[in-house]
Amino acid sequence: MLTKLSISNYALIDHVEIDFNKGLTIITGETGAGKSILLGALSLILGDRADTKSIRDKKKKSVIEATFDISNFDLQPFFDENGLDYFPEECILRKEFSDSGRSRAFVNDSPVSVAVMKELTINLIDIHSQHSNVLISKPSYQLNILDNLAGNKTLMGAYKKAYADYKHCLKALEEAEEDYKKNKNDEDYIRFQLQQLLPLKLQPGEDAILESEQKKLSNITEIKESLWTAETVLNGEENSVLGNLATAVKSVESVSDYFESAKDCSERLSSALIELKDIASTLSSLQDSLDCDPGELERINERLNVIYSLETKHGVRSVDELVEIQASLEQRIKSIDNSDEHIKELTAEVAAKRLECSRQAELLTNSRKVVAKKFADELRNACLPLGLKNIVFEVQFSEQPLSASGKDVVKFMVAFNKNQELMPVEATASGGELSRMMLSIKAIIAKTMNLPTIIFDEVDTGVSGDVADKIGEMMGEMSRRIQVIAITHLPQVASRGDNHIKVYKTDIDDSTITSVKLLGNDERVKEIASMLSGKVITQSAIDNAISLLGNKLNNN
Repeated sequence: MLTKLSISNYALIDHVEIDFNKGLTIITGETGAGKSILLGALSLILGDRADTKSIRDKKKKSVIEATFDISNFDLQPFFDENGLDYFPEECILRKEFSDSGRSRAFVNDSPVSVAVMKELTINLIDIHSQHSNVLISKPSYQLNILDNLAGNKTLMGAYKKAYADYKHCLKALEEAEEDYKKNKNDEDYIRFQLQQLLPLKLQPGEDAILESEQKKLSNITEIKESLWTAETVLNGEENSVLGNLATAVKSVESVSDYFESAKDCSERLSSALIELKDIASTLSSLQDSLDCDPGELERINERLNVIYSLETKHGVRSVDELVEIQASLEQRIKSIDNSDEHIKELTAEVAAKRLECSRQAELLTNSRKVVAKKFADELRNACLPLGLKNIVFEVQFSEQPLSASGKDVVKFMVAFNKNQELMPVEATASGGELSRMMLSIKAIIAKTMNLPTIIFDEVDTGVSGDVADKIGEMMGEMSRRIQVIAITHLPQVASRGDNHIKVYKTDIDDSTITSVKLLGNDERVKEIASMLSGKVITQSAIDNAISLLGNKLNNN
């Protein structure tokens, strides 16, 4: 619900603030007073482009700000998706633009794109005039009306699940066919690459082992010499470390019995002697193990050269990556060999999913056709008191490929005059007739849909008397469920309002400004009397105004 509209430095408006309430709010004023300016400013909030010509003072920016109560619209997912602060009791939308042409939009003080602003406001406010009934011509909107009137939420949920399953399965089939086509085209090359890898029987980490062995064999002479030198120093025939250490052990042991402090040194020397003997033995064993096949180094070099060549070819740096490539190639060959069966299974699954989707779509179609007939009858009955006594209306159905909304394309067809051929609503000539039909449609769907605030901009143009009274009655009935704002020149409509705002112009200094005022009881009587009799307000006009307002005066 729109709760406040603030406009600064826009067209004839210096600054105005308008508070809105529930129910039916009437806006009146003389032609040219600025009622269209209010709608123009509000349209900027709804996503219309700003025109710098409408800036009153070129030195300052124009600012339009609208505050909404969004507690009934379950919009938190939208705010979360767009990273916006969410306050269920209040949402403030602001549009700023300057003479430079720069324009900015804000939701709760966070900058947003015009697209985001437009997507949000479509849930909050709906403006209808003789020239803005574009929405009704959209097949998706017409379909949405039928679904809401039919209460198809459960059916639509079941269909959307079936459609999502079908599309998911269809995508899997298309990907499988595409993969098969691609792999089949590359089959010879894939098999060639695989045959280069399979005979090698590569093992993870093999390259590191081979490279280590290559280093050892390439330096085997130096390794042997170093090991022999170390062993000779430890256990050679002359002046060896082990021989000298054995002598040291005996010398210390010989005094340990009568020199207790030497006993610890004796044990440590004995331990060192044992460790060094073990080291000498190990050095000897290592030398013996270095005896190998003279051709081993050549075989290792050849295998590493093959591995390095394949790594370069495939753009990798390790055997582990080559093993992964081999596994991928094997999987692709397996996919090629098994693709016929896999595609056959997917094809059958797609057919089953499509059949279920078609079944759910048929349930939707049947429900829509039943409610379409009822809707056409109800709409004709609603339009008759609005002066559309010759209206003929029907919903035409045609079939399309399965889509997110089912298989139906609907078209609202209407004729306003006798012997007139039925035409799509967007092709009808009379804006006034179309506006009254739209009013009837909104009145019908307001009973079942959680509609946003609706603004009717002089949709009652060209009517009077009983028709005008019926339009006012219909707007009043709608306003019991949703907030309705109506710009009107008709006293019969204006008298139905729960709140009444007057727009007027005032000359100040060398300029003219537009102002607004919320009317009290006496001012409402005077305003409606003026609408009845013109500038010269007669007593009979006042009496008539009081009669029209009736209990509305008692409620204020």
